[in-house]
Amino acid sequence: MSAVRTPGSRGGDGFAGRVAALIAVLATLGTLFAFLGTSSHNDASLFKTQAAMEKTSAANAWSHYQAKSSRQNLAELAATLPGVDGLRYREEAERYRAEKEVIRKEAERWEATSSESNRRSEEALHRQRQWAAASVAQQIAISLAAVTLLARRTWLLTLTGAVAAFGITLGLFAFLHNSVTVLSPIPLLGALAAALLTEGIRRAGRRIDN
Repeated sequence: MSAVRTPGSRGGDGFAGRVAALIAVLATLGTLFAFLGTSSHNDASLFKTQAAMEKTSAANAWSHYQAKSSRQNLAELAATLPGVDGLRYREEAERYRAEKEVIRKEAERWEATSSESNRRSEEALHRQRQWAAASVAQQIAISLAAVTLLARRTWLLTLTGAVAAFGITLGLFAFLHNSVTVLSPIPLLGALAAALLTEGIRRAGRRIDN
């Protein structure tokens, strides 16, 4: 005589083995997401430091620009004074003007690269938050899977699959450098689709057993 099973539950080593395998996969994904999150955080810090250094270089270039401007103004003033070599000072003023233009372009280039580094830092920080959320989702899914294994309640697999899919979707878009966030509809739709799929498989399995 076959053992009587509680409705909504599944017994047997086969069920335990499948859930254990699922936990192993979720743990691997969670570890991978955490590693990638740490890498993105390091990238964000590197870009932020680089942006600060470039900003300092831009400030130094602008200071040099101001110094050249002051010398140009003095040379132009000296060229107007009586009893001096006006041609010499006009040539100096023109030289300072040309040097100033080169320095201005350099300062603007440093400012542009600093802005780009800041942008890349913000992008890396956003990816780090995505990876972190994906890793947390996998940890929650692991906890739910463990409860499923202990309670032998297959309906908990539906919730486990939804949470896992939510984290995997976030991880996928982080890998693609997409700006999807935790509150975006796409990961929620991914979780819903996984829940429906898991529930469909669970019910199909129950009908086969019956």
